Amino acid sequence: MPMNAVLPTTVVGSYPQPDWLIDRANLKGRLPPRVRAREIWRVAENFLEAAQDDATLIAIRDMERAGIDIISDGEMRRESYSNRFSTALSGIDIDKPGTALDRTGHHNPVPRVAGPVKRLKPVELRDVEFLRRNTDRRTKITMPGPFTMTQQAQNDYYKDEEELAMAYAAAVNAEMRDMKAAGIDVIQLDEPYLQARSEKAKKYGVKAINRALEGIGGETAIHLCFGYAHVVHERPAGYSFLLELAATSATQISIETAQSNLDLAVLKDLPGKKIILGVINLEDPRVETAEIVAERIRRALPFVGPDRIIPAPDCGMKYIARDIAFAKLKALAEGAAIVRREVTGKK
Repeated sequence: MPMNAVLPTTVVGSYPQPDWLIDRANLKGRLPPRVRAREIWRVAENFLEAAQDDATLIAIRDMERAGIDIISDGEMRRESYSNRFSTALSGIDIDKPGTALDRTGHHNPVPRVAGPVKRLKPVELRDVEFLRRNTDRRTKITMPGPFTMTQQAQNDYYKDEEELAMAYAAAVNAEMRDMKAAGIDVIQLDEPYLQARSEKAKKYGVKAINRALEGIGGETAIHLCFGYAHVVHERPAGYSFLLELAATSATQISIETAQSNLDLAVLKDLPGKKIILGVINLEDPRVETAEIVAERIRRALPFVGPDRIIPAPDCGMKYIARDIAFAKLKALAEGAAIVRREVTGKK
């Protein structure tokens, strides 16, 4: 199926994992895990990879049926968006985790950096290959960004956080090179802590991101959010770190606007970047109508041309029910189609 050239729809990354795969009460009753959390899985270890493959097929087909143009693997193999990659690197003491403040202000167990952080082997390459084999649509994969991983770690080895972030960036870069070679269309770095720790981000966030993206061709994205709606309910009036991303080599910037009702005039200051525009509110269980989605997209048009807008949910969808997630994605595709007809004159 050819992708819509104007206002192509996408997802931010995660899709709800089936109840037969994970203990949803466990997932929702804790902070997002930063260290491994094998107790989340309902399936025995010797059957887990096959079960995750089956769940990934469900996610792929749901996104296709909903009409999404650029799809992900749904992050079915992950306990959280960041911990699968960050705990697979050398230099991390798995047996003795550290602790760090989560963006909610609570202490959370985190990877403890006890030696040189390096990527020893591919972590998400099989995920990319599986996704590419099982869809003819454009694809995207997500991985945690170097700044966010630094904030989600206890540094007991490097001289400072910046040095640790650059080590993470080199590991991310190596992973991205393999992903691009495997044919992935879009790689997204999840960097919510750029917003949560904006003062630190202004010192070395862009530097770390550009090291991670060094030599990576094609489409790359940086995702910023205010936190999962399930975990963080209050939204500020605007981003404390956003315009700085104009200096990154990423081709796409992913932001949320639905729950926060963000003033989109800020988009004027991101020239040359495509905007992954969050227009699905994940805190509200009510499914948006196509017209509500269309109106949220129209809000951006005075500031960004339709050829630079990629409508999406605000954030990952893993914490909401699957039937609601599917209905919201369907509304996303239908709402984008309304605006697409308006701006192109084509049915």
